[in-house]
Amino acid sequence: MDSAGFPKSASIFVAGHRGLVGSAVVRRLNSLGYNNLILRSHSELDLTSQSAVGAFFAAEKPQFVILTAAKVGGIHANNTYPADFITINLQIQTNVISAAFKFGTLKLIFLGSSCIYPKFAPQPIPESALLTGPLEPTNEWYAIAKISGIKMCQAFRIQHSFDAISAMPTNLYGPNDNFHPENSHVLPALLRRFHEAKVNNTERVVVWGSGKPLREFLHVDDLADAILFLLENYSGLEHVNVGSGKEVTIKELAELVKEVVGYTGEIVWDSSKPDGTPRKLMDSRRLEELGWKPKISLKDGLTDTYRWYLENVVSSKH
Repeated sequence: MDSAGFPKSASIFVAGHRGLVGSAVVRRLNSLGYNNLILRSHSELDLTSQSAVGAFFAAEKPQFVILTAAKVGGIHANNTYPADFITINLQIQTNVISAAFKFGTLKLIFLGSSCIYPKFAPQPIPESALLTGPLEPTNEWYAIAKISGIKMCQAFRIQHSFDAISAMPTNLYGPNDNFHPENSHVLPALLRRFHEAKVNNTERVVVWGSGKPLREFLHVDDLADAILFLLENYSGLEHVNVGSGKEVTIKELAELVKEVVGYTGEIVWDSSKPDGTPRKLMDSRRLEELGWKPKISLKDGLTDTYRWYLENVVSSKH
């Protein structure tokens, strides 16, 4: 990304730069030589405050905005704090998108999630599946907020010709992921469990379900690359799916994590536990036709993520 529209000196506000996605975007921009990044931690700028966000944009006037900030969590958190999930995400999006337009931002990209799609969407899920059926009830509060963000970008484009675009990534993993024992997603949860089993010489690791469901994973560094690609190459009304296009069963994933971690014990599948959705895959042909493809294989990505886990999560405990 370095065309006339994106000089290395361009001022770029990465909202949510400490999160999984935002930190990857900053790594990518730094590696490409962008030296005018505008970054604010939550304590420095409360994105849920309209007045604070307005004052920030009035002072900084960023040329480009990458909106990765969001309140995220698993099923338990969504069920326990639905008001927080819908309110905080709506506030962040509304404040940032409105202020970006008001204070002359040239282009904004909004990041959503694959949970915006109906529970029984066709597989692979095309962008056109949006709003064609009921959502998964467990995270509808978050999904409704994210759908509103897509629609807000579209509305500002239609009414004000504001160059706001949206990208919807599949399941993500990588450095700065959440490895919490209770509320992490399947991939970091497996990494942690196999690591702890290895360290404790545990003979077997029990994994819920049959291992048959199919899932798609994208390394967050690939997503960061796709975000910058879209900023430079896409200015359409419709949101764009960002996936790897490669499916893996949970069983294959567990075996691969076991190999990467170096665990030599046994995997036991507890088929009395629920499997969840049998298949969840994004249709990313629109992005592929624009000329972008992911580069990081699942094995290489897992190896990289495990290294980060050892250096940043395990070492911080000692």
